[in-house]
Amino acid sequence: MKQYKFILSGGGTGGHIYPAIAIANELKSRFPNAEFLFVGAKDKMEMQKVPQAGYKIIGLWIAGLQRRLTFDNTLFPIKLISSLLKSRTIIKQFEPDVVIGTGGFASGPLLQIAAIAGIPTVIQEQNSYPGITNKLLSKKAKKICVAYENLERFFPKEKMILTGNPVRQDLIDIDSKREIALQHFDLDPKKKTLLVLGGSLGARRINELIAKEILLFAAHNVQVIWQCGKLYFDDYKRLEENDNIQIHSFIDKMDLVYAAADIVVSRAGASSVSELCIVGKPVIFIPSPNVAEDHQTKNAQAIVDKNGAILLKEVELDSQFGTVFESLIKDEAKQKMLSDNIKQLAMPEATIRIVDEIVKLIDRK
Repeated sequence: MKQYKFILSGGGTGGHIYPAIAIANELKSRFPNAEFLFVGAKDKMEMQKVPQAGYKIIGLWIAGLQRRLTFDNTLFPIKLISSLLKSRTIIKQFEPDVVIGTGGFASGPLLQIAAIAGIPTVIQEQNSYPGITNKLLSKKAKKICVAYENLERFFPKEKMILTGNPVRQDLIDIDSKREIALQHFDLDPKKKTLLVLGGSLGARRINELIAKEILLFAAHNVQVIWQCGKLYFDDYKRLEENDNIQIHSFIDKMDLVYAAADIVVSRAGASSVSELCIVGKPVIFIPSPNVAEDHQTKNAQAIVDKNGAILLKEVELDSQFGTVFESLIKDEAKQKMLSDNIKQLAMPEATIRIVDEIVKLIDRK
């Protein structure tokens, strides 16, 4: 059997990294002798997370444009040229059969060079509203694996496949892990558990909200597992003095924390939304307003439109969060309705479908 070679590029946040790792793991299970190389952005979290998953990674000197005038923006053309040249060297030396991009700064130059070199490229677009990089890359991509319907206005219809987003396979059956999860996090099984997720880097506005509402949670006998992000951990760890609050900078055992949760407050990054559909817990989405094209609001709205979640914008938190939370925690029927509806939107076979498309491309070579 031919020894296949795959390059994967995705990073900046967990939402780009973990899908790339999930795709690599599925490819590896089908082609145990295959060679894998990841390409990321220097100084970003993929440079740690990818080696931890057992894969080699090379970093490019690349970063996105800031929305305001900064010194880093003046360096952008130099960084882009440097990354294109290094990508050309990587492609030439590694000679991949397919290059797969899951988003992030590094995937742009790499997939562009791969396409120019005639190597098949696959884009995995996680959001309901694609960023400018993937729109540009789509022109030369062989396949575009999407997680939402109605993206024809952004991508060529004939290249698109509705696959869903890759998720960690250990999330597929969390109900069986409930008892272990409660023990792992030392939780009281008689109390409801609220899980708060601000994304892999944390979310300032969500952290401010949870700190402000500690008495509300205590009044409703709710225990809280709060992932505040490593940037904010030192600011909030003192609040663990409250008996009902656990604060974590990062949570590794996501399957267990989802199993323990009764209600979730979360950002609406694409990977988080896909995971929450599979997990099937009642969710209050608080999208980040500071992302390109406000895509987190669009991700969340796609779930809300199917009566699968609650959406609160950051500007509504002070006036509405308390009322919305109290209403939900008291209403078991509403919790069940949200849980049942969000589960209907899950695509647990996403990773398999994406790899099926990649395999079709190498079969044609």
